[in-house]
Amino acid sequence: MILRLADCPPQPWKNGLGRTRELAIHPPAAGSDDFSWRVSVAEVDSAAPFSRFPGIDRQIVLLDGAGFRMNLDDGSRHELTTPFAPFAFPGEAGVEVTLADGATRDFNLMLRRDRVRGKVQVWHGPAVQAPDPAIVLVFCARGLIDVAGETLHAAEAWLAPASTDRAITLHDGALALAVRVEPAAA
Repeated sequence: MILRLADCPPQPWKNGLGRTRELAIHPPAAGSDDFSWRVSVAEVDSAAPFSRFPGIDRQIVLLDGAGFRMNLDDGSRHELTTPFAPFAFPGEAGVEVTLADGATRDFNLMLRRDRVRGKVQVWHGPAVQAPDPAIVLVFCARGLIDVAGETLHAAEAWLAPASTDRAITLHDGALALAVRVEPAAA
C-alpha cells in the first residue's frame, strides 16, 4: 500500500505543542495508548518540549531544516543537525528542544518496548534491497524507489504486507528510511 504524506492530516502532538502527520500505526485501529508501533513525520517550528511516551522506544531522523538540540532530562544532549542520521531515546524521557535555525521536519518511529523492537535503517541508491519480512514500511526521503510494481516519490511510503517477497530498488540518488520491526524478545 502506498501512503502519501500530503494525504495525512496534521494532528497535534500528545502535549499539544507541535504537529505531526501519522503515516502508519499498528495495529491499524490503535490509538496513542495501545499501538505496537507508529511512524510519523513531525513539524517542529518552535522551541518546545517533546511529548512523553512511557514504555515507548523512539527513533528520530532529521528530514529537512537545520535541526535542533535535544536536552534530555538525564543531562545528556544530542544535536539533531545531520540529516538522515537516526537517534534513539526513551519515550518517557523529558526532552526540551532548541531550534538550530528555523523550522524542521523529522521522521519518527515509536515502538512499544514490551511488544516489539526495531530501528530505522538508511538506504542509499542506487541499490537493490533483498526482501526482508521485518521491514514494515519504506519511506522515500529523496529520489525514486520501485517496490511491488509501484514507484515511490519523495514524501511517499510503502506499507509492507505481513510477508513480502518483493525486492526494493532505489534509483541513483535515492534515499530511503526503512522501518524494521520484530517481536520483542521473550
